[in-house]
Amino acid sequence: MKKFGLLVFIMAAFAAIAVAQPRAIGARLGGNLEVSYQHSLGDTNMISAELGLPIINGGGFGLAAAATYDWINPGGHEIPWNEKGSWNWYAGVGANAGFYGFYAICGFGGVAGRIGIEYNFWFPLQLSLDYRPVIGIRGANGYVEFNDWGFYGIALGVRYIFE
Repeated sequence: MKKFGLLVFIMAAFAAIAVAQPRAIGARLGGNLEVSYQHSLGDTNMISAELGLPIINGGGFGLAAAATYDWINPGGHEIPWNEKGSWNWYAGVGANAGFYGFYAICGFGGVAGRIGIEYNFWFPLQLSLDYRPVIGIRGANGYVEFNDWGFYGIALGVRYIFE
């Protein structure tokens, strides 16, 4: 019975820790129009995920997803700030995949990087500016080529912070 009680306590503690981590949800506007979600993994790491609609020259439609594992203030180099709110910078790596179409559906995928800066207000609002390049391939109808339009992933993020 003691082991069962200890197991329940440990599971409840892990659940409380997972729920108590700050999260943010909002929009990321730049090369794509995206819904953005960040989940903090303590003070030094976070997972960022976006789902969006690629902006395609000449029309068409598409859907893209990206996720990165980001380090907050890598190396402990924090941005000094003595006012309300806080500044952070972050860098990370992850993946990107999706599809778009004009006359035929074209799929794409690749490795994504991220570097950016964010300001967390003293109320639950976060603004960020980041660069998320994607290196990968795209293809449709039997051809595969280098995906070069992912190099232009500069965007402004606006998110609501909650716990």
